[in-house]
Amino acid sequence: MPLTLTLTEGVLPEGREKIAFSRLSDAMLKWHGMGGNDAMKRNIVGSIHVLPKEHTYSGSQEAPVAFVEWKVPSFVFASREVQLGYVEEATDIIHELSLAQHPRERIWVNVVHAVDGAWGIAGVALTNAQLGAGAVAA
Repeated sequence: MPLTLTLTEGVLPEGREKIAFSRLSDAMLKWHGMGGNDAMKRNIVGSIHVLPKEHTYSGSQEAPVAFVEWKVPSFVFASREVQLGYVEEATDIIHELSLAQHPRERIWVNVVHAVDGAWGIAGVALTNAQLGAGAVAA
């Protein structure tokens, strides 16, 4: 499950980006009842993008921003409780790691769901049922 963390340079002190990625990943697993599940943790992949200040915008003007985006099967983040809890915790993580300098209103969390059957791993298109069976087996 890919996580993309996009930050304006300076939003987090240098070196804290990796800590943020790890904490955001752990929080996602926790909210789905899979905290400590090493098999699922191995399936979290992603990237960190740190962009120059002149390349990030809010309100159509240059501004420091933080974007936390997950691309997941449609059964992940399906519960309203999980959505509310994760968005709050993810926002708290970025805000805390910014040393409370980056405003919470410039932290966005987004989840993109894959169409059932269009989740591909190693060249195989998997259905939600196949993915769910794999998660249970993990």
